[in-house]
Amino acid sequence: MLNFIIKTHQKGTFYPQPHLFILNKGLNSGKPQKEPFTNSFVIIFKNDEDLENVYFIAYSLWKTKFWHQYLVGSVIPFLRLPDFKKEFFPKSKALMAEHEEHVKHVEVLKILEQKENQFHQNINLINDMRRVILYRYCNK
Repeated sequence: MLNFIIKTHQKGTFYPQPHLFILNKGLNSGKPQKEPFTNSFVIIFKNDEDLENVYFIAYSLWKTKFWHQYLVGSVIPFLRLPDFKKEFFPKSKALMAEHEEHVKHVEVLKILEQKENQFHQNINLINDMRRVILYRYCNK
């Protein structure tokens, strides 16, 4: 059973327990991150295992643009805390109900995230090599 607290993050606040930040402004609302955003909610957990499970639930909801239907505001859309709480608790329970399947999905998502990071590192190395070759070519 997941047990967590959701509240608005105050800049400069330190959280001793395991925690996760969720962006609440802009079209990327709902994006989870372990580092604080300026405009974000914080989810505080009792242990790291719950943090890891909920991180991937939040990540899945963000990637599927689940929160877009709850955005309000005409210029800069934002997600309200009551709407987030009302939808996040039941959605996380439903996704955790099939715990073994959830664990498999989390493992696959972790592997995909590692592969994506490796891919970006390779792209950066290719760009660096291209710059070096062009620099040498132009500075003969």
